[in-house]
Amino acid sequence: MKRTETRILHVGNLQLGGQNKCLLQSMTNTKTKDVESTVKQIQELQDNGCEIVRMAILDEEDAYAIGDIKKQTNVPLVADIHFNYAFALIAIEQGIDKIRINPGNIGSKENVKKVVEKCKERNVPIRIGINSGSLEKEVLEKYGKPCPEAMIESAKKHVDILEELDFYDICLSFKSSNVGLTIDTYRLAAKTFPYPLHLGVTEAGSFKISSIKSSAALGALLHEGIGDTIRISVSSDPVQELFIGKQLLRAFDLMDSVPNLISCPTCGRIQYDMIPIVEEVELFLQSVHSNIEVAIMGCPVNGPQEASRADIGIAGGKNGALLFKKGQILKTVPQEDLLETLKEEILKMVNEEQ
Repeated sequence: MKRTETRILHVGNLQLGGQNKCLLQSMTNTKTKDVESTVKQIQELQDNGCEIVRMAILDEEDAYAIGDIKKQTNVPLVADIHFNYAFALIAIEQGIDKIRINPGNIGSKENVKKVVEKCKERNVPIRIGINSGSLEKEVLEKYGKPCPEAMIESAKKHVDILEELDFYDICLSFKSSNVGLTIDTYRLAAKTFPYPLHLGVTEAGSFKISSIKSSAALGALLHEGIGDTIRISVSSDPVQELFIGKQLLRAFDLMDSVPNLISCPTCGRIQYDMIPIVEEVELFLQSVHSNIEVAIMGCPVNGPQEASRADIGIAGGKNGALLFKKGQILKTVPQEDLLETLKEEILKMVNEEQ
């Protein structure tokens, strides 16, 4: 599906906007000044498919740590800054690839101008982040509550400041914990602004709850061609965000090298112990970088066709299953050998494709 046309930005070596692609982001939860822990987590995020990593910059020490972190990583990095323009200047000097800062919240226009000039000099884009939980008092008084129009008006105030300074390398986000408000606001934003949109449902909750809220809101938007980068919000290890994000983007053909696992919900016809195999293979596939499609089916009714249409799959029988590869039956595998045989065949197929 074609994405909404937007201005093209560059974040490090990546293009953001102006293409039929949506970049996957996450955010570290380490103290940025703890360079060793931050670098370790950035690497873990990158290994699990993260394309852009954001870090919180709370003080000067965090900002100055960016230089050391950049030397030890190769993924584009974003500095998340609130209120203090000086941290933005340090972050840019230290080589940050993008900053997240709201120009209306960092003091005088002269402060904003200093940040903008430094961003122009280093080709660093700015993300303006609007959150339904932190709208300006006057905007809330005007509209009575958070709504799409209120969030768009808030964004315009910040955007106008940058545009008046002849700065247009802007990305926008409109975060809310409410699914309906998220969808409606991003739809209105896509009609209002020419800039790339960073999608997300904020404060989305635990892994299970976030997977539902995020898929409901962001899936609707991605299907409409809205969104150029996403971050899934999960109250857990940030790697968990990437599992949801990768599967969501893969569902809309917006991310390559992500396996697809097909498995039946089981019923009384099942004749082998399938569920532990599904769980193990799901975990195994998280470290596989390929578009391979794997099917694990439970019985002879739908199983053989579904398994044979996948790149590789098994269709259950009594105490074991048929193993399919590219539509052809390879062999019958007993229950005790199923998991290891399937993993071996998956890796063999992935290696053949490389």
